[in-house]
Amino acid sequence: MFDFIRERSKTLMLILVLLIVPSFILLGVDGTTRLSEKSAVVATVDGLDITQAEWDTAHNNELQRLRASVPRFDPKLLDTPEAKYATLERLVRERVLAVAANKSNLVTSDQRLARDLQLNPTIASLRRPDGSLDMDRYKQLVGSQGMTPEMFEARVRNDLSVQQVVQGIAASGFSPTSVSDTALSAFHERREVRVARFNSADYIGKVTLSDTDIERFYKDNPGLFQSPEKASAEYVVLDMDAVKSAVSVSLQDVKAYYEQNAVRLSGNEERRASHILINSAKDAPAAEREKAKARATELLAEARKNPSRFAELAKQHSQDTGSAPSGGDLNFFGRGVMVKPFEDAAFALKKGDISDVVASDFGFHIIQLTDVKAPKLRRFEELQAEIETTLRQQLATAKFAETAEAFSNGVFEQPDNLEAVATKLKLPVRRATAIGRQPLPGVSGPLGNPNFMAALFSPESTEKKRNTEAIEIGPNQLAAGRLTEYTPARTRPLAEVRAQVRERLLALRAQELARADGAAKLEAWRKNPALAAFQETLQISRTQSTTAPVELIGAALRAAPDRLPELVGVDVGTQGFVVASVDKRLPQVRPEERSTKRDQAQYASWWTSAEVLAYYKVLQDRYKAKIKVPAPTSTQINDAR
Repeated sequence: MFDFIRERSKTLMLILVLLIVPSFILLGVDGTTRLSEKSAVVATVDGLDITQAEWDTAHNNELQRLRASVPRFDPKLLDTPEAKYATLERLVRERVLAVAANKSNLVTSDQRLARDLQLNPTIASLRRPDGSLDMDRYKQLVGSQGMTPEMFEARVRNDLSVQQVVQGIAASGFSPTSVSDTALSAFHERREVRVARFNSADYIGKVTLSDTDIERFYKDNPGLFQSPEKASAEYVVLDMDAVKSAVSVSLQDVKAYYEQNAVRLSGNEERRASHILINSAKDAPAAEREKAKARATELLAEARKNPSRFAELAKQHSQDTGSAPSGGDLNFFGRGVMVKPFEDAAFALKKGDISDVVASDFGFHIIQLTDVKAPKLRRFEELQAEIETTLRQQLATAKFAETAEAFSNGVFEQPDNLEAVATKLKLPVRRATAIGRQPLPGVSGPLGNPNFMAALFSPESTEKKRNTEAIEIGPNQLAAGRLTEYTPARTRPLAEVRAQVRERLLALRAQELARADGAAKLEAWRKNPALAAFQETLQISRTQSTTAPVELIGAALRAAPDRLPELVGVDVGTQGFVVASVDKRLPQVRPEERSTKRDQAQYASWWTSAEVLAYYKVLQDRYKAKIKVPAPTSTQINDAR
């Protein structure tokens, strides 16, 4: 983009891009309008803040990553309070480990980074048949994640450094067989129990409700009988597609761009070279480096005396064991494949030339350029559509900043309508009815964006029907909206919900009767076991499916083996109450040897995970990591659903 602007001498556009676009890239348009405001702090690590904006960005990035990697991914799975809170916890964990890595001076060397990248199967798939990396595809791959190769490699380097913080604990974790066998034996425990169920449903007929009971329950629980707030809204969206549709590119500009970039657009030049390498690592002692350089200088003199002997010299003296047998031949390579000093020297030579001694991290090279493969120049007609798309994207990117500013100003200057800004920028005004404060699962666009919905239901909007500010809802996407109608949440009249109140109260009273009757029977049967009347006998374990409630399974397996038989009572919530006689332990079903080994390995993995988690908790305390927003409650979770 910058080459095109510079070559077209559009100074004003250049200033616009340099001054405005970076701020939108880094902060977003919404952030740009609020530079003077401090975003809410949601967590701190080692005295450094994590803001609401960072949290929102991290969650959005996670959503985009999953959408890219799993095409059928349902966004509503992440559109929940617990999923968003999990993102914050992950963000805090990453910061804690990064601080620990930094303070422990845990760094990743260039060699370790290179080895990791070479082992990456995705990057390995980008290699050509000759083993060289296809840099164009590599740049396209990391570009799809919004990064340059340098940014991607920096992130991988940071990830590798952070992994070292817990790697020692994770790698050394183990569980002795005696410990795992004891734990797994308890896990596979089986008990025989006799059960008497006191089901809530059986007590409904015994409940008598008066009008006073119903009225009192309604009055004491107004939140159970509310109608949610509802609203109608209108909104306008500005995105890159809208800006791009208004951009035109002339044939003259397309031809000019072709003339200036035809060689680059036709492909990358490749060069073939041979080299003689004298090994000397960059961190070797200075005397050793000087000795290696002196040896390379001697060989350079020999090569220049008789260039035709270059291959022979490489076979005899090069310490690159991979290329020396073939006379130092490295085959064809493009830019970005070799280390930079080598690349710069090779691409500065003419065919047949021999370079000076070139120093790199590996040692000292003497390079002979043996061939140049220039790409075939592609015709204008072949590239015309591609160039038009490129120019339209470049112009739209530059124009987006200007249009975004006009959009933000427009919704602010006329705060009680969106028609004016929509007309000015040729954007459609969209409308929605029966919407609520929480984004509905699976809804995309502004109505699925929590930040936009929060602004839309702010007091300024609900009370005065004012426009929201321009909210960034995605990369190069802004939205502004206003409520046209608003009905607040209200407690529905008793006359309207009497049947629901009666049904809820009836179930609650029946549950209380079942619990009381079950507890009374438990007490009586403990005093006189002969009175006990059980309805069924069950075999209970953690690993076999059963009709027993989970509360009963836990209670039965917690009963001490040396006190069996033992009577236990279990409150099973809305189902009522259960009294059980835990009679005896049953022989364990002996698992196959393969299954036993798998279970032991799984237990060792759990134990290691527990040790890693315990160490992380220590780091949390050491670096004073604190989340300042409350974890989602069950009420919030149910509301979101």
